[in-house]
Amino acid sequence: MPFLIIFLVIIVILARCIKIVPQANAYVVERLGAYLDTWQVGIHFLIPFIDKIAAKVTLKENVYDFKPQPVITKDNVTMMIDTVVFVQITDPKLYTYGIVNPTKAIENLTATTLRNILGEMELDQTLTSRDVINTHMRTVLDEATDPWGIKVNRVELKNIDPPEDIKSAMEKQMRAERERREQILQAEGKKKALILEAEGEKQSKILRAEAEKESKIRIAEGEAEAKLKVQEALAESIKLLNEAKPSKEVLTMKSYEAMEGIANGNATKLIIPSDLQGIVGLATTAKEAFKE
Repeated sequence: MPFLIIFLVIIVILARCIKIVPQANAYVVERLGAYLDTWQVGIHFLIPFIDKIAAKVTLKENVYDFKPQPVITKDNVTMMIDTVVFVQITDPKLYTYGIVNPTKAIENLTATTLRNILGEMELDQTLTSRDVINTHMRTVLDEATDPWGIKVNRVELKNIDPPEDIKSAMEKQMRAERERREQILQAEGKKKALILEAEGEKQSKILRAEAEKESKIRIAEGEAEAKLKVQEALAESIKLLNEAKPSKEVLTMKSYEAMEGIANGNATKLIIPSDLQGIVGLATTAKEAFKE
């Protein structure tokens, strides 16, 4: 019976000496109080009463959301700033033996760095330069925490809370700026409308002038074409008359018709041949001849 108890005790001790390190974790092991090794993922064995696990460290990225810190800007404005820091342990040994309270150290270091950076900036620059502040803080914190086996991946200013009087002044300023932009937009709209109206009127006048010009050209071309047709017809009639070899009486009749046309025209002066009486007589004889 005593042997069975001793055997069971030995089995329990050996079982407790078997350690399995899970994923994204690391164990810092000491032997007789001195650092021995850092165990990574897998199964490991401890020597009873000699070795011990000094620290179990997670290698996952961790988030530290620190409470708001009062910060004074270059133009003496006190603001409350809430900071979020994303860190990851890269060396479990340095993390275990490098500093007593890493979380508290990072919080104090973040507050100090934030005050140093914003102390060189004015309020307006602080509100519009978050990316610059985040990058600067991440660089400073990463360099400071490197001896502790900690890597600062990212720093974010979660909230910037100025005093109430500053908020009120900023709101008035933004309201005035929005009203100014609205007035500018309205003025630009009216200006564009007047320009478009003037351009439309100009284009309309140009089109009307071109239409009137085109109409006059068409009328002139029509009149010229009509005159040309009349002249062509007259020339054709003369040609036919010449080809027909008319008698003296016919020529006299044509002269008479021409005289009638001249008398019906708009001319103010008429030139009458000296032998008009003879022509009239011949015309009369010709008419009587045609009647017979």
